[in-house]
Amino acid sequence: MKSALIWDECFTAYRFRPDHPFNPKRLELSVSLIEALGLTGGPGVVIVPPRPATDEELLRVHSPEFIAAVKRLGREGPSAPDDGCAWGLGTDDNPIFPGMHEATAMVVGGTLRAAEMVMSGEATRAFNIAGGLHHGHHARASGFCVYNDLAATIAWIREAHGARVLYVDYDAHHGDGVQALFYSDPEVLTLSIHESGRYLFPGTGFVDELGEDEGYGFSLNLPMEPFTEDGSWLESFSAILEDACEAFRPEVIVLQNGCDSHALDPLTHLRCTTRVSEESVRRVVEMADRFCEGRIIATGGGGYAIWQVVPRAWTLVWAALSGQPASNAIPREWLERWQGESPVLLPERLRDDPEAVTPIPRRAEIETSNRTVAASLRRSALPLLRGWSMGF
Repeated sequence: MKSALIWDECFTAYRFRPDHPFNPKRLELSVSLIEALGLTGGPGVVIVPPRPATDEELLRVHSPEFIAAVKRLGREGPSAPDDGCAWGLGTDDNPIFPGMHEATAMVVGGTLRAAEMVMSGEATRAFNIAGGLHHGHHARASGFCVYNDLAATIAWIREAHGARVLYVDYDAHHGDGVQALFYSDPEVLTLSIHESGRYLFPGTGFVDELGEDEGYGFSLNLPMEPFTEDGSWLESFSAILEDACEAFRPEVIVLQNGCDSHALDPLTHLRCTTRVSEESVRRVVEMADRFCEGRIIATGGGGYAIWQVVPRAWTLVWAALSGQPASNAIPREWLERWQGESPVLLPERLRDDPEAVTPIPRRAEIETSNRTVAASLRRSALPLLRGWSMGF
């Protein structure tokens, strides 16, 4: 098995403004921790630079007018206070910044490069740590996402290889952009587990969002209750993942690894730990080995506790993807390098203590609610999936 980490410092150009929560410093921190733990020098492991996505590649999922607006606004800036709002740009979530097109096209190209390596057999798994912009829509930026690298990559896989794609997203926010762009496609199965849209942006991702037309039954959503902890999250995710793979038989998996379900994340209301990142990837790896010869194209995603959580979570993601053991002790040199810059005390262990999150009194109620949601999805969606896959 060969694993590729897609990385170059040019990814840090995707930066809205200094105080924006989507801070590319988290990428630098994560890659430096991966390197400090010796996870980039082993046999079968390569670091590969990205390339920019072409307009043709972006046009598979985005409108020409939107791409033109992104280019113009990034080059010239807005001509009026509301210039860009029709495209979801110039908002608090998506401020306009110089070189916006070029920076985002590089992120998209990074995920495409990962897909090229996996689909050609050059690598079994590839991880674009800067990718995961799952809120981007056909003609609108949203939720810190300008272009949608995941959707552009899935569209390329479908066009170039005709492969059935399972898209798995365990970011705390629903992967609405990817779902919308493939909502009627029966060859792309989207599976998203996230905090319920009743409480969290983007307000979508409910169990009854099953797809439309020929894609009806190929959209699966697990909206979890606020304050959900590791056990309930993983229980809900694991059962649906295996059943979906059994019914759909994917030929490649595209995996979004947002780590904002963590209890320390400032933008969500969940109570998970780093265990979710490590075990979710391990379970996806098991399914990939079983159904699609190990092929996984992985990205980063959300994650806003950039000092205490993101570097540890994505190091665990990379270790699980590349099949390498990761020492639990964070190297002293890494801590010394970054502690002076960090506004918070950096953890000394890669994995959280299982007892680190104090359970809230409503734990049993939350677990019961999540089981009900998972059972509802199984009843409504899995018969459709099984029926379509058997030609009924």
